[in-house]
Amino acid sequence: MNINNYVIVDSLEQAYRILIDDKKNMIIGGGAWIKLSVKDVNQLISLDKLSLEYIREDGDYIEIGSMTSLRMIERHPLITNLCDGILAKAIAKIMGVGIRNLATIGGSIMGKFSFSDILPVLLVLNCDLKFYKRGRITIDEFMNDKSIKDDILISISIKSIHGKSYFKKVSNTPLDFSWVNIAIIKNQNYSIAVGSRPGIAKLCYKAMAYLNQEKDITDQVIDLVLDKAIEELELSGNLRASQEYREVLVRTYLKRGLKQVIK
Repeated sequence: MNINNYVIVDSLEQAYRILIDDKKNMIIGGGAWIKLSVKDVNQLISLDKLSLEYIREDGDYIEIGSMTSLRMIERHPLITNLCDGILAKAIAKIMGVGIRNLATIGGSIMGKFSFSDILPVLLVLNCDLKFYKRGRITIDEFMNDKSIKDDILISISIKSIHGKSYFKKVSNTPLDFSWVNIAIIKNQNYSIAVGSRPGIAKLCYKAMAYLNQEKDITDQVIDLVLDKAIEELELSGNLRASQEYREVLVRTYLKRGLKQVIK
């Protein structure tokens, strides 16, 4: 990887001006996955001086600065108490503590990494993202919008909700990337997301709509939910796992997860 210049900016405006000046300029988060993103960088922009490392309550919401490390998030009481601790549990599955001390929540989101264990959880939590120019949008909008590149993520906002949750990462070893990962939340409604399809994480809209209209969740209902999820997820194969194996994993763990949160 080649980096021509490293710039520590004093303001978001300065960072934004440098970012849009050249397509080869980029923001660095923690840098844990940067080699997976690009080969050549003209100006690498650091936000370290902008005080974007924080976790705080804002009314009914938890606000997390984009430069906050995954380890800090994993251990914070506001996160461990959030919806059965699903976000903390997912972060705990990411590599080792050294990587989690380095990687930031902002870099993990902006990378849109297909192997991400965090993105399925953030989708079911229905969090909002605050950008410097674009303003506030949902993470679902962000995941489906390929145009949001030349902007700076400032913070993540999650509604402080209570409910049952389930997270499952399937991988060869605890330190390996996911073959598939599943996040489920049951609050007033059910939310389901699957990542490492091997595409980026995705909400199961049809499965959720069907599940949320049913009052009596029987085994037959769950089986139909699984069918709808498999249909819309567009699973495929890669070097880590075949399409057929991913379908087996999703059916198995999605069923277990639904039964766990239904109890």
